[in-house]
Amino acid sequence: MAVYCIRHLTHYRYQEPVTVCHNLAHLIPRDSPGHTWTQVELDITPNASRTTRLDCFGNRTTVFTIDEPHLELRVESRGVVDLAPPRISALFPTSPWESVVNLLRGKPDGEWLAAAEFRFRSPHVDWTEEIRGWALQSFPPGRPIAEAALDLAGRVYAQFRFVSGATNVSTQVAEVFERRTGVCQDFAHLAIAALRSLGLSARYVSGYLVTQPPPGGSRLIGADASHAWISLYVPEYGWMDIDPTNHLWPLEGHITVAWGRDFSDVSPLRGVILGGGKHEVTVGVDVLPADAEFNEPSEAP
Repeated sequence: MAVYCIRHLTHYRYQEPVTVCHNLAHLIPRDSPGHTWTQVELDITPNASRTTRLDCFGNRTTVFTIDEPHLELRVESRGVVDLAPPRISALFPTSPWESVVNLLRGKPDGEWLAAAEFRFRSPHVDWTEEIRGWALQSFPPGRPIAEAALDLAGRVYAQFRFVSGATNVSTQVAEVFERRTGVCQDFAHLAIAALRSLGLSARYVSGYLVTQPPPGGSRLIGADASHAWISLYVPEYGWMDIDPTNHLWPLEGHITVAWGRDFSDVSPLRGVILGGGKHEVTVGVDVLPADAEFNEPSEAP
């Protein structure tokens, strides 16, 4: 069990005044297994009228409006999380993957019904027959679903290169598959597309990844970042998280904020503005042990 302080700062600077903006944020963490959140705050400058509600996936969503001219928008979330890692092993017995497909294609109810909605295409998750054929290499007949899924994550890790800036939020899965490059968001979308192409249920998870300083070095303020991974429905376990970017089961270092069909359901911050002209945005994320102190954040474009 570990306790971390989280800070996520998004800072927009506009060339011309913005007269009004409407925004939607997924920055207040949801309730999720193994996470106990306290001292959660969301600061917005300039002052905004806001409301927080639960979306259809159970995420805490904040809608806010600023209707006075402003040249900057600063949105900062903070919280303390007590993280208890799940007890999970790639070796525990799970059903053959085909039986899970048949279960989800039947007439599910309760938990199965909630899982079934994550079987289908979504705005950022589509697939081709080539992607489906690639996925099947990890899913021969009768293979246990957990074993097969971890093998798929390992192939993403081995066959694709992490290249910061190689893609953007609109990059499609087929393009990532062809170029063999991307970032964590792309690898999550690709793994989800591969799993859904087989009839399995997989969802997109957004959150934070605890990073460690190099040996003998100190932790850099602002060095952490948002992260994305996937969660696969496994009847014997429920939802099982897998990180294809790092080829591992998320344990003590993965902190969940929200989940949905893909990135479009859980974007940390998005909105529309009137005015502004050209603008720049910087983002700084800190994930620190609970006994650490926050300094002024180091923001990165």
